[in-house]
Amino acid sequence: MDLREIRAYVPGDDPRRMDPSASARTGVPHVRALHEDRDDITLLIADLRGPMLWGTGDALRSVRGALHLAGLGWQAVARQGAVGLVVAEGTGVRVLPPATGAGHMLTLCRLLVDRHAAALVDPPGTAPLTEALSLAARTAPTGAHVVLATLPDGWQGADAALSRLARGRQVEVALILDPLETAPPARPLPVRQGGATRLLRLQPADLGGQTDRLAAMGAVARRVEP
Repeated sequence: MDLREIRAYVPGDDPRRMDPSASARTGVPHVRALHEDRDDITLLIADLRGPMLWGTGDALRSVRGALHLAGLGWQAVARQGAVGLVVAEGTGVRVLPPATGAGHMLTLCRLLVDRHAAALVDPPGTAPLTEALSLAARTAPTGAHVVLATLPDGWQGADAALSRLARGRQVEVALILDPLETAPPARPLPVRQGGATRLLRLQPADLGGQTDRLAAMGAVARRVEP
C-alpha cells in the first residue's frame, strides 16, 4: 500500500502505523496514513452540546442530527468509502478515525449512541465548536467530505476553525431544524421568563443569512427538516 502522508497521531489511530522517525524527530507521535480506502473519506461531526439536546416533536434535535449523520455514514460504507466521527460534547471532544466496513460503521454508531446518552447526563456545555473543527481538520485529509450536524447558529463562534477546515475539503453544515422552526403554530404562544409573561408569534426559520456566511467560508449549508 502506498504512503499518502505522515500526520500527527489522534486517539483511535492504529498504533501499528506509528512512524518512529517522525515521532522521534518531532517529539510528538505520528502515524503513516496510507492510500488504502482514502479516495472516498467522509468525516461526520456530531454536535452534542447542550443546545442540541432539545426538541418539540417526536425526537430531540440531537437525535435528528445523529440519524442524519448515520444515514450518510451507511451510504459511504455502501460505496466502500471510509467513515470517521468527531463528537463535540459539552465537556470535550471524541474522535474515531476514518476506516471502512460495516463493522467499523457499527462501532461508530455505538460510539454515537453512548456519547449521546452521556450528554444527557453530563452538565450541558455551550462552548464554541472550535476544538471539534480543529480536530476534524487534523483527521480529515485533503479532498475529504466533512459533514457537521448542528443547530442554526450552532457553528457561530468557530468561524476561523470552520474556514480552515473548508480549505481543500468539501464541508457541509447540516442545519438540523425543529418542527417549531419549520411549521410554528399560527396562534401566539405564552413565553415566561422570571415573573414576566409575554405572547410571541413565532416565524419559520430564515436561514438565508447563514447560508451566505457559510458559503463565504467555503462551506455548504443544508436544511435538514423533520
